Amino acid sequence: MDTTQRTDQERSADRRRRELLEAADRVVLREGPGASMNAIAAEAGITKPILYRHFGDKSGLYAALAQRHTDALLDALRAALDAPAERRERVEATLDTYLAAIEARPQVYRFLMHPAEGGQPGDQGFDVGKHSAPLLRRMGEELGKVIEDRLDLGPDSHRLARVWGHGIVGMMHAAGDWWLGERPCTRAELVRCLADLLWGRLAAAGDKVGGPGF
Repeated sequence: MDTTQRTDQERSADRRRRELLEAADRVVLREGPGASMNAIAAEAGITKPILYRHFGDKSGLYAALAQRHTDALLDALRAALDAPAERRERVEATLDTYLAAIEARPQVYRFLMHPAEGGQPGDQGFDVGKHSAPLLRRMGEELGKVIEDRLDLGPDSHRLARVWGHGIVGMMHAAGDWWLGERPCTRAELVRCLADLLWGRLAAAGDKVGGPGF
């Protein structure tokens, strides 16, 4: 097989994978954690064995959907951090971006963060901690890198930036999960309260010399 044929086949496979993920997204939007491989295969107009061939099992499909949605969320968070505004405004905008994302697609959020709620017969071995924890760790590492690149945290800045990154993500996740379930206040109120909690140390830190600023 020559290079051109192989490239065409790879493009076709990538396109088909995207189509299957879009079909899975539609089912997840309707059914949340209850989305089954049978329902996703039916939505895509294929048999379940073909779906297995592309993703292996529900865990493989979950991982692919998680990467898709986490990539989109991280892009939105970076855009909020890069907006031309004062630091406090950008902190609030970043928190609001995360909360707006989970509010807009609660079924997707529940599928990603609480997949065990919808356990289906035949989906054995799908463990919530095993699959959702890496999403939070990835977000923590990404935010830690942003903090390290932008803020002057003094000695041992790499370690401190990672601590801050994972701590902020953990706070956003825990507070957002609670808020989405109970709705004890408006989103704007929650954003303001969380920003107040973070603001003291963030306000005191200077921008890193040569960095993009925070």
